[in-house]
Amino acid sequence: MVIKMNTYKNVKIIEAKGFFNRLFGFSFKKNINYGLLFKRCRSIHTFFMLEKIDVIATDKDDNILKTYKSVNPGKILIAPKNTKNIYELPKGTI
Repeated sequence: MVIKMNTYKNVKIIEAKGFFNRLFGFSFKKNINYGLLFKRCRSIHTFFMLEKIDVIATDKDDNILKTYKSVNPGKILIAPKNTKNIYELPKGTI
């Protein structure tokens, strides 16, 4: 899957699978240039992240329910009730 980034670039989306990939996501990473998809997920944390990220919460049909721009490290996000997927993206994507 590819998401348009600021009408100039595309962002490759990788599904976060497995316990550790879902737990750590972008933790301890710099210069993030791709996105992560967390299926069947309604909340995320940004603990141990080294930079801000953008986040999109979608329903089961991938309709956008809520966006979060420039989320600081050390936060917990709980998305709206009908959220089924969360996309973590590089800062400035949305």
